[in-house]
Parts: sequence; C-alpha cells; structure tokens
Amino acid sequence: MEHTLHFERYPQQPHGGKLIQRVVAEEQREAEIARARTLPNIRVDLEAAITIEMITTGVLSPNEGFMNQDDYRSVLKTGRLANGLIWPVPLSFAPIGERNQQTIKNLSVGDEVALTDHNNDPIAILAIEDIFDYDKQERAQQLFGTTDRNHPGVDSVHRRMGDVSLGGKLSLLQRVDWGPFEKLRREPKDTWQLFYEQRKFNSVAGFITGANPLHRGHEYIHRNALEGIDGLLLQPLVEMAKREYVRHEYRMLAYRNVLDTYYPKDRSILSPLRVTYIFAGPRETILHALIMKNYGCTHALIGRDHAGIGSYYDKYASHSIFDEFSPEEMGIEVRLFHEVFYCTRCANHATSQTCPHDERYRLNISGTGIREMLRHGIMPPKEVVRPESALAAMQGVQPKGICPDDGHGTLPVAKVIQSMFPYYLHYTRLGGAPRTTPLKPEDLSIRDLELANHDARTHSQDIYHGVYAEYAAVVDHNRNLHPRWLDEARGNLRAQQERIINDLEEKLRQSQDETSDEFMYQDKAEVERELESALRLLADIPSPTDTAALNERIWNVLPYKRYRGAD
Repeated sequence: MEHTLHFERYPQQPHGGKLIQRVVAEEQREAEIARARTLPNIRVDLEAAITIEMITTGVLSPNEGFMNQDDYRSVLKTGRLANGLIWPVPLSFAPIGERNQQTIKNLSVGDEVALTDHNNDPIAILAIEDIFDYDKQERAQQLFGTTDRNHPGVDSVHRRMGDVSLGGKLSLLQRVDWGPFEKLRREPKDTWQLFYEQRKFNSVAGFITGANPLHRGHEYIHRNALEGIDGLLLQPLVEMAKREYVRHEYRMLAYRNVLDTYYPKDRSILSPLRVTYIFAGPRETILHALIMKNYGCTHALIGRDHAGIGSYYDKYASHSIFDEFSPEEMGIEVRLFHEVFYCTRCANHATSQTCPHDERYRLNISGTGIREMLRHGIMPPKEVVRPESALAAMQGVQPKGICPDDGHGTLPVAKVIQSMFPYYLHYTRLGGAPRTTPLKPEDLSIRDLELANHDARTHSQDIYHGVYAEYAAVVDHNRNLHPRWLDEARGNLRAQQERIINDLEEKLRQSQDETSDEFMYQDKAEVERELESALRLLADIPSPTDTAALNERIWNVLPYKRYRGAD
C-alpha cells in the first residue's frame, strides 16, 4: 500500500525539493517488461543495477536518470548541477563490452534502450537524451584529484567505464533482490513515512558506515546524537569496497546484535544502504549527507575519516569540504566528529576536543586495527568493540587467520599495535612509566600484540578505579564502605614504623660524632639521616580511622531541624 507523503509539514525536504519516484507501477510492470524485450538492450553489471535502483527510488534525488553532458561536466568541475544545485559526483553511464559498444553505435537521442541483468532480463528502460564522449583521465583528475591507478576509484573508472556516455531518464522495471537484507530494505518513501507519519519525529540523524563492524567509536557518535535528536537512522553499506573487509552480511549482524541490547529500540532504525562505492573521498562524504537528506534525515553524522581512501586525502578532508557549501544550500545539519578513543584516565570515550590526557592512557579505535586483530583471532578490548559485535565480525572478516609465511595479517603486526595501542612503544603499560628504551616497530611480534591486548583487557579500568579509591579513602567520613582489614593494616604499619623510629632515636642518643670503624659503626650524622628517612615514611603511611577526627568534619551552623524548614 502506497502512503501519501506530506513534505510541506515535515521538518525536512528532499534535495532539490522533490523525492524522485521512477519505479514502474505494479499494474504496468509486466507490459513494460514485455515492451523492453523488443528494444535494443545493454547488459549492465550489479554495480550499475544498484545505481539504477538508487536513482529510480529517490535515493539520489533530484536526479531522474544518468546525467547529460552539461550536468556531467558541471558536477566534475564545480560539484554542482548545471542549475547550480549541489551535487558532488557525476552519475554517468558509459558501458563497456564489445556487444554493448555495437548497440551504442546504433542509438540516437530520443531512442529507448533496455538495460538487462546477467540473465538478460530487463531491469530498466533508459530514454536517451544525450550521447557524448567520456574522458576517463579527465573524470579521474577532476573527481579524485589524481590519475594514479592505485587509487581504487581511478582503477574502477578504467576497468568499468567505456568511451561513450549515455544520458537520460530511467524507469525501473525490477528491483535487485537483496538476499538476507531484503527483510530490512527501506527506500526513501518508507523512511519518510516511518519518521514523520508513524513515529512523529521532529528530527532524525543519519549515519552511513562502510567496511567496519559497529564499534564503540560509532556508538559514541550515535549516543551523542540521541541526546538531542528524536531518531537515529543507521545505514551500513551492504556492498564491499575491498575483499579483505568484514563481509557485509556479518557487519549487518554485528549491528543487529549490539542494537538489540544497547540502543533504544523505538528511536534506532537499522536499514541497509545498497550503494556502489565511488571512492571519491571528501566528495563522497557530501554525497552521503545528501543521501541521508533524501531518506528524510534532518542531521548527518560525519566521523573523522568518512569515506577516506588511504593517504590520498587529508585526515580531516571529509570535514573541511563542508566549508565549501553553506548550511542553507546543503539543507541538512552536518555534525562533525573528531576521532574517538577510550581514555582510561577519564574512564570514558572521548575525542581530542573533550579529553586533555595524552596517549599514555589511550586505547585507539581504529577500524583497520580492529579488522587485523580479528584476523589474528583476538577479540579487541570491550572499550573498542562490544563482544556482541565481535562475535559476528570475527566470523565475517576476510581473509580469516594470518599468513602462514610471515605471521602477519594484511598489515604488519607493528602497524596494528600502533593503530590500537599508541602507548605501547614508549610506555611499559597503560598509564605506566616511560620505557628506558622505546621499542622499535620492526622488533614487534604477535607476542607484543597479545601483551598489549592483555594489558588493555585487564587494566583499562584500573587507572580510574585507583584514582577513585584514593579519593574515597580521604573523602569518606562514613567508613562503613571501607574494608576493616585496611584500617588494621594501616594501624599495624604505623605501629611498626613508630617502633623503628623509637629504636633509631635511641641509637641516635648513643651515637658518636665519629666512629672508630666506619664499616662496623654509624656516626651521628648517618643515624640522623636514617631517622629523617624513617619519619618521612611514617608521614606517608595513611592513618587508620580515627572516629573523633572524622566526627570533627561534621558540623552545622544551625540546628538540623532549621535546615528542614522546621523553625
């Protein structure tokens, strides 16, 4: 059943003001599929099929199809459509393959062409409005800032794109089956209805995430948003950018495991986002913000390295790119988050914006490091990944296990340790003393990874607990929470040390200014130093409970009944 959407009364609007719907109506579908079989056809791969579905279901509104030349060149050069509307990445269709190339040669503007899947079944019809040359080098340089084939986006252009691009409106005939995610599928028309008609939200924050299972850095961002925003739309991408990531089925299961236990169910909505990776770095971050907007989100949550690609872009390029567009133009409130870590001194998750402590106390939350630990068969500390998330992620990480030739995963052990445990090279333990000689990365082994992880598992809570215990020992004048054996030990300590001091005082009285044998006897100056040291030690010993002294802390200016208002 289709629901009417009332954008005029919602707190958000689709990008460009219109939510595109170019899905052929059910009652017309069979006839249109039959007609499509009579048209020239172009075979498309799964990535193109997903893009077609995104366009026709409104995910990429206001685009109604593949871009004509004017829009394509404008987007490449300015990050805007020809009409000036923000749009960061081109939507182009330049098929490869000898058979497809032959079909394209016979097409003209005004023609229709059927787009077919691997079974040769029509999935969409493209009404051609433009045919133009497609320059791969230009696209790479303008979009990615490089023509280096090692960049995955550049490589994809050369592998997947031909030399002629077709522009025009699309009509979707058949959706791609999402397999295990089909039961969780939500299109924009569904989320607008859910947010604003069913749950009556006034605000929704969107969060799109890719290669990693849900970790505590993600959770920090989500909880921060839920403090002031009605709803949270979590959209893990269900396509893989690289084979060595955690497979998307398991990432989705990791999310479901954690959400079941730790998130408010009526305010947290999990919906897989099937989207093709563009590898466009900062530009892809803008695209994701607009996708969230088209799903009805009023806020976009952006982490430190959202859509980052290795070292091709600055660490915070996904933040600074938003400086190029005004909030009014974006039409969605963007919330930027710095890198999240766990500070054992603060005893909570934090960022450099909120925590003053240095790396001696930190456990970093690195998606790459998490994946590598899983490959090594080690569950990361609970401050980094919830065990419910690790359960699924450990089974889905690719490749499983480590290389039998060198004992490493996809990265050397040293890089894993440095990414997760920044203190390890320079400090003996979490919050510990500096190493006499810092460790060298090239000397680190799997044993070091085990030791660092054991340290974090065992002692990450000890630092703040120890600080708290010291304060409690001084602050509590209700001593019922304190173990009696500590008072007994303190009493014994003081009594024993006082006995030592008494004997030293006696020895001092008998000592001579000079001794006949400095190896056998002590002169007065040496005994005085011994006594001074013993007195300092006595001063450092905590005092046992003194009820009278504790009672002196309790006093009031007025009788107690006056504070209760009983004058």
